[in-house]
Parts: sequence; C-alpha cells; structure tokens
Amino acid sequence: MPLLPLVYQVLQNFLGFYSLLLLIRLLLSWFNMDWSNAPLSWLRQITDPFLNVFRGIIPTMGGMDFSPMLALILIQVIQQVVLPFVFSFLIPV
Repeated sequence: MPLLPLVYQVLQNFLGFYSLLLLIRLLLSWFNMDWSNAPLSWLRQITDPFLNVFRGIIPTMGGMDFSPMLALILIQVIQQVVLPFVFSFLIPV
C-alpha cells in the first residue's frame, strides 16, 4: 500500500477514535462521576487539553460547557473537508 493513502487512513481513524473519546467524555460529564479513578482520570487527561482550547474561546453559558460540541464540530470539519482537500492534491488519482 502506498504511504500517503496509509497516512490519510491513519489520520481519519485517529480523528474518529478521538471523537469517540470526546463523546464519551461529554456523556459522562452529565453524571456525578469520580474523575480521580484510573479510567476516568485517563480520559480526562487525554481530552481536557484539547477542550481547554475551546473553553478559553467560549466561556460556560448558563452552566453549560459548549467546548465538547465545538471540538467535535472542528474534528468533523477536518475529517470531511480539510483532509480530503489536502490529500486530493497529494494523492494522484
């Protein structure tokens, strides 16, 4: 398999997996969870740095944190628009 299609697929898979982690983090945030236990602490360590970028842009409104929604939208745009556009120039048809 040529290298560029492989890189494209790895990036797509990584972004899809990270989206899943963000969605799990979002769903768990609705419940009163103990974030200090190992799996939840790991999930928080993986997702919070990316979410903090959006928390710095849009503050919490009415007790609701919109950073996961913005993060998921950005990942979808990257997956569906940016990567195909960039790789369309790099991978010959």
